[in-house]
Amino acid sequence: METSRMLTRAVTEFAHQTRFPVAFGGLLDDSGVARVTNIIGNRTTALRGLAVAPERGLGGRALSELRPRMTGDYGSARQITHDYDPYVLGEGIGTLIAVPVLVDGRPRGILYGGTWGVWNVGGVTAAPAVKVAEELGRRLSEASATEAPDSAESAPALPARAQEELRETYAELRMIAAAVSDQQLRTRLANVEQRLAALTAAEPTPPAADGIHLSRRETDVLACAALGSTNAQIAAQLGLREGTVKAYLGTAMSKLDASTRHAAVAAARRRGLLP
Repeated sequence: METSRMLTRAVTEFAHQTRFPVAFGGLLDDSGVARVTNIIGNRTTALRGLAVAPERGLGGRALSELRPRMTGDYGSARQITHDYDPYVLGEGIGTLIAVPVLVDGRPRGILYGGTWGVWNVGGVTAAPAVKVAEELGRRLSEASATEAPDSAESAPALPARAQEELRETYAELRMIAAAVSDQQLRTRLANVEQRLAALTAAEPTPPAADGIHLSRRETDVLACAALGSTNAQIAAQLGLREGTVKAYLGTAMSKLDASTRHAAVAAARRRGLLP
């Protein structure tokens, strides 16, 4: 597990050198996805399970362009996709820098630094972050000839786009089930939904283990919120009042001990309640 120790040291050094209060990072697996396994300075558990694909999000763009990328207002950034909003915004991060870790000119991992809220990044330099990433890349290159890949890094996973398609399918299935009056058919649909949700849950916390159970409607609105739908859009999709949608989101957030809908989505996914 030498590569894991290298990453742990690099994330710690990244925070020290850049002064970003939150630092996290991960290495690419065989599918080309960077799985975040090391996080320090975080206030919540929202970043757990983050897996970044090339060209997706700020980190994915850094991996594709082979250079650092930074935004001072992540939530409104237009130059990136927002596939990972539940993770980043769930932690409350507004300012984010992503630096690729390169080995022989190819991406091998990604390091992040973040702050809560929005900063003016005009005077922020990426030099210290790049230095840490380069050092990690050098160490990984030296170790690659003698160390076999970590089992966690080679674990197969769904590509990011397939995950999003799965989540859209799941949300649509929930909406179909909501319009079905036949209880037997609804039960069959619910079993299919559970199987879909389990596909992306690596080691979900069993709901019964921590006493968390979402009602059918709470799951419905959270599944739609996971796709970025507003309360008004969710209301139209499910045939509910906007105030009712807000109430369901509120109870789901309370059950999951989440302060935002993004954090609630991330918590539900970790427990296998959403794909």
